[in-house]
Amino acid sequence: MTTHDDHPDSPVGEPPSHPPTQPVRHEPTVPLPRTGAGVFPPPPPGWQAPEALVPGGYAAPPPPQQAPQPLSGPTAAPMPTATGWSPGPAAPGPHAPTLPGSPAHPQRPAARGHTLGLLAAVAVIGLLAGLVGGGLGSLLADRLTSVTQGGSPVPAPLPGATARPDGSIAKIAATALPSVVTVKISTGGTSGNGSGFVIDSAGHIVTNNHVVSGATGTGEITVELVDGTSLPATIVGRDASYDLAVLKVERTDLPPLTWGRSTDVVVGDGVIAVGAPLGLEATVTSGIVSALGRPVAAGGGDETSFINAIQTDAAINPGNSGGPLLDMSGRVVGVNSAIARDPGSTSGVSGSIGVGFAIPSDQAAKTAQQLIKTGKAQHPVIGVRLDRSFDGDGARITSPGGVTDGSAAQTAGLRDGDVVVSFEGKRVTGPDQLVVAIRARDVGDTVRLTVERDGSTTVITLTLQASD
Repeated sequence: MTTHDDHPDSPVGEPPSHPPTQPVRHEPTVPLPRTGAGVFPPPPPGWQAPEALVPGGYAAPPPPQQAPQPLSGPTAAPMPTATGWSPGPAAPGPHAPTLPGSPAHPQRPAARGHTLGLLAAVAVIGLLAGLVGGGLGSLLADRLTSVTQGGSPVPAPLPGATARPDGSIAKIAATALPSVVTVKISTGGTSGNGSGFVIDSAGHIVTNNHVVSGATGTGEITVELVDGTSLPATIVGRDASYDLAVLKVERTDLPPLTWGRSTDVVVGDGVIAVGAPLGLEATVTSGIVSALGRPVAAGGGDETSFINAIQTDAAINPGNSGGPLLDMSGRVVGVNSAIARDPGSTSGVSGSIGVGFAIPSDQAAKTAQQLIKTGKAQHPVIGVRLDRSFDGDGARITSPGGVTDGSAAQTAGLRDGDVVVSFEGKRVTGPDQLVVAIRARDVGDTVRLTVERDGSTTVITLTLQASD
């Protein structure tokens, strides 16, 4: 069973207050630092390029040095992109759609020389419109998909591979790899892949919605285990808003990973990403948690996702989408879902630059259980429509008709034209940030909103309702 937001342009629970073509506002983004006119500083005096090996093992003379070329065009902001699917430029099909008012989505890299015509924002990790939290402004994300490098089999672990101390990356990787799968999609002569992981003994597997959304019709889904075994899989449920999906295979002997608590994660914690980046199955990378609570809103139309993300510098690339982010005890603390793009990049394909985003495990575990039980996820809402043409700080409720009759917002006293400037004491800089904050909570939670109305400020308390 598949589910979508009824009103993706205004995911606080009500229809959009503007035509679909109206631009979406994005706050200023944070460009990466640069040195001088180019990306890299000039070499020091006396520096020589290292010798390059040529076929046959002989050393070729170093090429003549060239001065760095200045960047052309305006500096762009970093763009979280998706990691999981990979339609390529050579295959027929429509180009990835764009979000109103945002840059075009990058082209998706090819998977095994074929492409899969998915909706905009499908792929390894990402999305193309995201929000950077903490008042830093919006961060655009784009869902890419993975490149498959020939599909070579994964070698069997060497003897003694698990003979490492508890807590070491090698021991965690050896323990986790049998639970991580490569998710492969084939439909209409095209193909692509992402990642996923087993969560119980019944054969349920968590992945990203954007990895499997293209196979909801006539497509076929298979999962490949670390030993090369391929198993057919079916979709139990998927949710575009949280960018999560649950698959099922007919095996009861697959070892599940253990959920960890993302609320216990702190900046600086070590983490490990496992998946199939660029189609390279059973790949392990490591890093740290570099930020928490990073609001990322990505995609477009009914495939828009809202993530209160864990940010990490563990290398994540197209194909990692849906794979686990593990803590140093081997527990899942996140589901890898988006990566940032170098602002100087002019190509449609991006790789890791040390800024990746994962869906927190607390959200993922809760949503996965809802999908298994009912086939759909529950979305908390307040019952208003947001004015996306508003260019000031905060999220303004549309006027007139912004507050829905009988909603939590109306009961609490919110009015048309109110501007929400903080949520639970945290500054709100735009509509997407408010939506992400709401979606990170549970139906029935009581929350505090600070609103500006007619030149004065008031605090309103309300209880979140479930969307229809």
